[in-house]
Order: sequence, then structure tokens, then C-alpha cells
Amino acid sequence: MAALQTEYSLWSRDPEDEILDTVRELGIGFVAYSPLGRGFLSGAITSPDDFAEDDYRLMSPRFQGENFYKNLELVNQVKAIAAEKGATPSQLALAWLLAQGNDIVPIPGTKRRRYLEENVGATEITLTPNDLRRIEEVAPKGFAAGDRYPVQHMSTLNL
Repeated sequence: MAALQTEYSLWSRDPEDEILDTVRELGIGFVAYSPLGRGFLSGAITSPDDFAEDDYRLMSPRFQGENFYKNLELVNQVKAIAAEKGATPSQLALAWLLAQGNDIVPIPGTKRRRYLEENVGATEITLTPNDLRRIEEVAPKGFAAGDRYPVQHMSTLNL
């Protein structure tokens, strides 16, 4: 196995439990998908009304009801730190991920060239130990409100 791909971002930090240590011990690369929290960490989403009716994210508990607004509070704090660094929230979130190790390769999805160029700009951001401490304070592991995926009930499964 050359690489493992799983979700990893400021608000999905489960790989820190065991996965990162294991892949590092085995010399396996780590590919972080959804490093911008399904777009939420970009700061572009500010209201549930920002989604199209058929947007798959509306099924995620993190984008629903009270969870949406709790998570939005975090994004606003990320925006403030990013502004101090002269960066966008996306760039800060990606720079944080890149600071977690040279063996982590984020793969942010985008449909537009300008966002691709913005994301590449994250490589130019240097986060100091103080910056990383501040980010950790506003986005500690497990802070995200809501589950990553909808809970499936056994009664609805065709077994």
C-alpha cells in the first residue's frame, strides 16, 4: 500500500486517533480528502439558504439546524485568524493541514480555476507555533457540532 485516503480537516480530525501514527510507522502516505470540510471552512457558506435544494450536504448533521450555526461560529473565528495572516479561510485551513506533516497531501475539490489558485496559495502561508496554538484553541479536536454522516437505523436496512 502506497497511500491511504480519508477525510481530514480542522473539523474532521479522526485520523489523529490512530491512523496517522500507523501510516507513518508503515511508511504509507496520507491523502486528506475534504480538507475544507465539504466547503464549509471556505467561509463562503453563511446560511442554510446558500445550498441548492438537492445539495447532498443538507443530509449531513453538521449542516443542519443548530449544528450549522455552531459550526459557523468556528468558521468566523477561522476567518478572523486568516485575515490577520492576509489569507482566506480556505488557505488557513489548508496551511494548518500542511503543517500537520510533510507526509499529508490534501486534495481539495474545486470546479473553478480561481479556487484552485487560491488553494495553491496555502503553500505560501507560514504558520508559527503561536498561530497553530490559536487555531487549536478555536478548533480543538472534536469541536465540530454534529456527526459527519447521517445515522442509519438498522430498521431501515434491508438485511
